Amino acid sequence: MSASAQRQDHPRLASAVSYLDELIGFDTTSANSNLDIIAYLKRYFDELGMETTVLYDTSGEKANLIARIGPKDVPGIVLSGHTDVVPANPDRWSSAPFDMEQRGSRLYGRGSCDMKGFAACVMAAAPALIQGPLKRPFYFCFSHDEEVGCLGAPAIAKHLAELEVPPGLAIIGEPSEMHLINGQKGKIAMQVTVRGEGGHSSFSPQHVNAVEYASRIIAMISDRSRRYEREGPFDHDFSVPHATALATLINGGVATNVTPDTCEFVFELRSIDQQAAWVDMQALIDEVEATLLPEMRQVSSAAGIEWQERFSYPAMDDATGSELFQRLEPILPPRGGKVSYGSEGGVFEIDGGIPSVIIGPGSIRQAHKPDEFIEIDQLTQCLEFFDTLGDWMTRG
Repeated sequence: MSASAQRQDHPRLASAVSYLDELIGFDTTSANSNLDIIAYLKRYFDELGMETTVLYDTSGEKANLIARIGPKDVPGIVLSGHTDVVPANPDRWSSAPFDMEQRGSRLYGRGSCDMKGFAACVMAAAPALIQGPLKRPFYFCFSHDEEVGCLGAPAIAKHLAELEVPPGLAIIGEPSEMHLINGQKGKIAMQVTVRGEGGHSSFSPQHVNAVEYASRIIAMISDRSRRYEREGPFDHDFSVPHATALATLINGGVATNVTPDTCEFVFELRSIDQQAAWVDMQALIDEVEATLLPEMRQVSSAAGIEWQERFSYPAMDDATGSELFQRLEPILPPRGGKVSYGSEGGVFEIDGGIPSVIIGPGSIRQAHKPDEFIEIDQLTQCLEFFDTLGDWMTRG
């Protein structure tokens, strides 16, 4: 039997695949409530005898779940994943996005790798993980609204921080192909509203064209991004070793013969150092306003540029110097550097004081795409890691 075939014979693999099928069946696109999947997970962990806590958001339509097992008087380990997924347009998929389909060695479905595959492995491994006797506690955490700005994780992090003995390490199950990731960029998403003065386009020299000025701001953002690429600062452990900035959404204008009086767009700044990111953001705002506002207001005193933060989340620092990481290091997967995509690791660090790393099944290159999939062998590798981790937790 080949090594690959042997790997797929893990005794809990069938359970992980079955749980993944059920998890994908919940349409937890961020615009929707996630209460059904939280209730499903809570029932499962309740039946295992774990202590469960549900943290609702202010609307009551979204919730986080924390399931704990093990002693309370020593630092434990968090296994954390988010329940929400990005939208899926069925017309662009080869199969129904919220019905798991197996094709060869791949399992297709929205959230299969980002990141319900990790949650399915946690569910499949949980009965063995909690058999004990555990020397340290496990905290299984499942959040809402990670995909739209890590909105749910702060409540989890703060809850854990208020425990008599908080956890000593968080393992975030974002897709990392089961490599250890010890750094992640932060992000600021900013909405810009350019207000000009419109009218019939035949009189355009007498107007302030909001779309035109928005395009000039976007060009300045692009210039700044190219400067990061040339000048840094650099950290070559990252997959993209410098900060990046780009516009991602835009809307403006009402007709082909009307000078636009309003244009809105969104741009992001992904940074290695979140504190420096806010300094850079303010420098960009100052540069744009100093350059463009005088021109705009020569034509119309009512013209202006409005800046509104849509969301931000912090970078995840290097947790390899923390006490629990160093004790765990001999059993952890090989290091895979640092990543440019976002995770809740920085939130656990900033809001909870909990050092964090990323270890999860699947490839980030498959996330957020039509026909998202996870390789079955990635689930097997995750289950094998949980076997090793569970054994360590009975000795550690």
